[in-house]
Amino acid sequence: MLGRIEELDLSKSMEKKEYKKELKQLQYEMLNIQQFLFKNKIGLILAFEGMDAAGKGGAIKRLTQRLDPRGLIVHPISAPQQHEKRYHYLQRFWRKLPQHGQIGIFDRSWYGRVLVERIEGFATTDEWKRAYEEINSFEKTLTDESYILLKFWIHIDKDEQLKRFHDRLNDPYKQWKLTEEDWRNRDKFDDYTKCANEMFAKTHHKHAPWVVIPGNNKQYARIKVLRETITFVKEELNRRGLPIDENMISLDGDQNQEQE
Repeated sequence: MLGRIEELDLSKSMEKKEYKKELKQLQYEMLNIQQFLFKNKIGLILAFEGMDAAGKGGAIKRLTQRLDPRGLIVHPISAPQQHEKRYHYLQRFWRKLPQHGQIGIFDRSWYGRVLVERIEGFATTDEWKRAYEEINSFEKTLTDESYILLKFWIHIDKDEQLKRFHDRLNDPYKQWKLTEEDWRNRDKFDDYTKCANEMFAKTHHKHAPWVVIPGNNKQYARIKVLRETITFVKEELNRRGLPIDENMISLDGDQNQEQE
């Protein structure tokens, strides 16, 4: 059973030295997994949700930093375009699925139907209530075939969110990350927490689980995302009778340093 957001220990942290050392090792392990998935024609789908400024983009960047970009695509999901509204809301996500053997990452996802669309009134009560069953069927269809699916919710508290908003506001290179919509969403922080808890209860399944990540410390959250991804993919491969080759790609000669 997945716990509620209110039970999350947001004090968890990691020292920068430990973070840099573990990050490099995990990134190479992730590269090894990518190559294994490609050879065995298994697609990996990762969905990221969470509060604004929780660190989804930073976690995705570190997760993908050493991967082969030819086998990877990241989809930043925003409001549907006008032409997309002529279709069932899941249609635009079907079109974005990775090929077998590739990795597809969704920065926001189909869960917008039971989060922002529910809270802002863009979906009717009947539509968002019906969406839980539709989403569960969608995900089961994928995981019954040649896909592995894992979903992340990265969470921060209100004080940390406000701090990050002001950091963005005062940094000319980060101001583009902050929008009026972010400030409006902040007023509904508790509504998003309530809806997320209900979402976990109705859509957390063994074949497509949620992982809730404490995000107040960025280093901890990034490492936790990598660890959980690697662990779950290995478990799924073993379940399918495809134990992964543990011979890691060499770290020698790579002197790239992690940047803030």
